[in-house]
Amino acid sequence: MSPTPVLSPELIRQSTALSRSLAAAVRAWALYPPEHPAVSGAVARLAEGLRTSVAGAAFTFAVTPTTLLVAGLPLPAEAPVAEVARLLHDRDLLQVTFLGEVPAEAIEALLRLLARNADALRAEGGPATSWTRDGHPAIALEQIDYEKLLEDRDVTVQADRRDDVWRSLVNAMVEGRKVFDESQQQRLLEIAGDAGEIGELAEAVAAPKRNLDGSPLITTQAATVLAVFRHLTGIVQVLDPDRLSTVLRNVAAATARLDPHLVAQMMLADESMQDTPIVERIAAAFDDDTVARLLATALARDGKASARLAQAFGTIAPDTERKRRVLHLTRSLLSERDFGRGGQFSAAWSSMEELLLSYDESPYVSESYQTSLAGAGARAAAMATGDLPPELPGWIDTLGQDNVRRLSVLLVIDLLRIEDSAERAAGIARDLGALCEDLLLSGAFDDAHLVLTTLADVAERPDAKAPAACRAVLTDLGSTPALREATAILGELDGPAAAVCGQCCRLIGPTATRALLPLLDADTSPVAALRASEIVTGFGAGAIPHLGSLVTDERWLTRRTVARLLGATGSPQAVPPLQTLLRRGDDRVVPAVLAALAAIDDPSASRVIQAALRTSGGEARRTLVDALVSTRETRVVPMLASLLTEMDPFGEDHGVVLAMLDALRQLADDRAVASTVHVMTRTRLFARRKATAVKRGAIAVLRAIGTEHATLALDGAARSGDRLLRRLVKETS
Repeated sequence: MSPTPVLSPELIRQSTALSRSLAAAVRAWALYPPEHPAVSGAVARLAEGLRTSVAGAAFTFAVTPTTLLVAGLPLPAEAPVAEVARLLHDRDLLQVTFLGEVPAEAIEALLRLLARNADALRAEGGPATSWTRDGHPAIALEQIDYEKLLEDRDVTVQADRRDDVWRSLVNAMVEGRKVFDESQQQRLLEIAGDAGEIGELAEAVAAPKRNLDGSPLITTQAATVLAVFRHLTGIVQVLDPDRLSTVLRNVAAATARLDPHLVAQMMLADESMQDTPIVERIAAAFDDDTVARLLATALARDGKASARLAQAFGTIAPDTERKRRVLHLTRSLLSERDFGRGGQFSAAWSSMEELLLSYDESPYVSESYQTSLAGAGARAAAMATGDLPPELPGWIDTLGQDNVRRLSVLLVIDLLRIEDSAERAAGIARDLGALCEDLLLSGAFDDAHLVLTTLADVAERPDAKAPAACRAVLTDLGSTPALREATAILGELDGPAAAVCGQCCRLIGPTATRALLPLLDADTSPVAALRASEIVTGFGAGAIPHLGSLVTDERWLTRRTVARLLGATGSPQAVPPLQTLLRRGDDRVVPAVLAALAAIDDPSASRVIQAALRTSGGEARRTLVDALVSTRETRVVPMLASLLTEMDPFGEDHGVVLAMLDALRQLADDRAVASTVHVMTRTRLFARRKATAVKRGAIAVLRAIGTEHATLALDGAARSGDRLLRRLVKETS
């Protein structure tokens, strides 16, 4: 039998990474428009994966409903592999081949095709037909030929025996179960009558027993296959004992078709603890030709005889005479292969023959080690057929993605902390930045927070090796697509996750405002907008330069939000963008702008409000006054009072003065008494009408304030004021 082919670990790694990139690109294409940064990033990663895998030649994925095949062999079961296989199979694709250098436009065309509805593709003749019309020659597609399949619809074919009963048998044996229901027992009886089906069952049960890199766990596979054979012979012995000898011959024939190394391991199994020994019976059923074929296959593949192969050979053919017969047949078989035609074969054969005929490991191996080695097969068989150890879930959990990722993060962080070279530390800091991007994209906010905390700590330590590099990495992270993607779901996160995401943004610093800007738009969810606003407000004046792009936004709700955020900084740097917002004159935004200016304790903010009041008129001025009053900001009163004393109530400022008096009346704050008295006592010849309006407004302010200070001012005006003022005070008393 020819050896079982196995994919190399490097090919498995590259193929799995390529399928993972393809899955991510398909998801990005489905979620975002083609011009979105997430799509361009996914296309770039897929292109890089293709360059690594194709290397200027050709690379082919064959498609099954559940996995992808490379060189005819399945890739390890991973979620991205299954996802891509299901996607391609649903679109009737049998094979996808990448040829030479695959440009970005070819990748985009493939993603565009895969994003289409499967029924629509079939209506156009299938994906291959559509690709011929709209595709790119760097990628070749082969689809299922339904017409060819339908040509044979009248041909009677053998029923597929890989039904639910078969699958349940395989799953039960893989899990080590020993009890079978009636339908499973009946199927085992049927399988026992056919050596081919016995071999297929053995291969199906042994297939999952592999390492992460795809290499077989020979000892575990051997124990599992022996357990299958024991189940078969046990069922036959109970339900149909007359067939036992025939079944044993079938089992031996099936064994001869298995991988020679697997057979050798089976022959070394210790059956002293088994109720149903099977190895001796299988070995006895092997004829010389069968043993010679197994031996020739193993020798041709390995190029030499191993001690374990010699030990297994001794189990199958214990007497020397039979060994010599089998070796003669083996040499004849090898002479027909390239291995046996080589010039060095004769010398190599002599050493192999000597080892196979006279193998004895006792001079080189201690008795305790021999005992331990002999019991390994029994222990493997017991584990394959018995219950799993209770500690297994904990062991498996330590190898989980979260734990491995956290370990990787800690290792890189430790490298940064212990590095004594500034240049290398700067490189590690950049690596941490790239790692943080991946963590943010995958939603691992706890690990990202750990990385950012380390970078921020190193950036603040004067004795650190690369503080400037760490600060630069933090600054650059604020404008990365990774942070934008991570914060895009801020409104959907639960409380703890949202808090950690917010802490990540605060550690990055004010540049994170750029990633949060989309959440401040009018179309975003209220929860996301509130959380983003709280984060941006925490940056203080540092967020102002990054908020400037939204000052000219066409959506008034967005502009109002920006005005509130600018005012929350309390910084004079916010006055220019607020002035820009105020000049637009949008009545829906003005109240928020004036409230923001009123919250800034700086003369520049007062001057902007004063200028706005002076340049406005009529309804616009009334809007400004109402906006100032609606702020209920105590800082507004001294500002208005100060402006009131600087204005000419009888000149061009007359209307502004009246509006400000009305605002002070509504605010009714004792700090406005002095300014009100000042304007109330002013007079001018030939301006009686304006003087009357101003004095009436001032009296109304003092009566609205109603404090002792205001009352004393009114009493003084009634006693010693000018004649018009005394009359007006008396009329309003």
